[in-house]
Amino acid sequence: MRKLYAILFLALLCSNSSVAEVSKKEKKALIGLYHSTNGQHWVKKWDLKTPVSQWHGVKVIDNKVVEINLFRNNLMGQLPEDIGNLRHLMVLNLAFNAITGELPEEIANLSNLKVLKLEMNRIKGEIPVKIGNLTNLEELSVFNNFLTGAIPESIGNIKKLKVLNLSSNALKGVIPNTLCELTQLETLGLFENGIEGAIPNAMGKLKKLKELVLANNKLNGEIPSEFGQLASLEILQIQNNKFDSFKNLELMETREFLVFDYDKEDRNIEFKDIDFNRTRMADTKFEDDIED
Repeated sequence: MRKLYAILFLALLCSNSSVAEVSKKEKKALIGLYHSTNGQHWVKKWDLKTPVSQWHGVKVIDNKVVEINLFRNNLMGQLPEDIGNLRHLMVLNLAFNAITGELPEEIANLSNLKVLKLEMNRIKGEIPVKIGNLTNLEELSVFNNFLTGAIPESIGNIKKLKVLNLSSNALKGVIPNTLCELTQLETLGLFENGIEGAIPNAMGKLKKLKELVLANNKLNGEIPSEFGQLASLEILQIQNNKFDSFKNLELMETREFLVFDYDKEDRNIEFKDIDFNRTRMADTKFEDDIED
């Protein structure tokens, strides 16, 4: 009889764990996202009567929401402030939708985020000043929106960042020196904004950088001689700016670039072993792979 009770007790525990749910706070935040982005018109809708773990694009581990992937799902409207209550979130991918309004400051509360993808939406306003609170972030992609203002100085706090793509917005101001502290950075896209001033010399510290796309801005001055330290660089696009001289490009690594685009008016530059026959225009949008 005692053995039977033990079996029943274990069965009860398993039953309870199978219906375990995320916290009320997290569920409320998800429902807020659903309603504020016109969930009834999503391509793949949520049935709010079912467990959260069954909702499209939501991943739950240990009763905590750790991922939201609603890529190309016809989200329309603004992101709610209480999205900041999803404190365990590691991936937030809302790319290729029609999200409008400004980024809520509360998004900086998502301190466990590793991936934040908001590209190809209609988001306006400034990047939150406290974006640097996202110290675990490895990828930040918000290209092709309507973001304005300057790149926040706090961006330099995100030391683990590998991909930063702010291309095709309406950002202004200078490239902050703090950005040059992101020594794990492999991809930096600032293409097609209104960024001005000189490129910081400290950008030479980005030794792991493979893609650097600064084209179509208002950058001026000389190309830093420190560019010669960017030994990992494979893609460099700096055309359509207002640089005074490209002379320091001669100091770049003597090997074949995949992409090497600059304003070629200065014919006196002597490049060493760059094979210009292999260069091509980079995909400056860095678009996601099309998902089913």
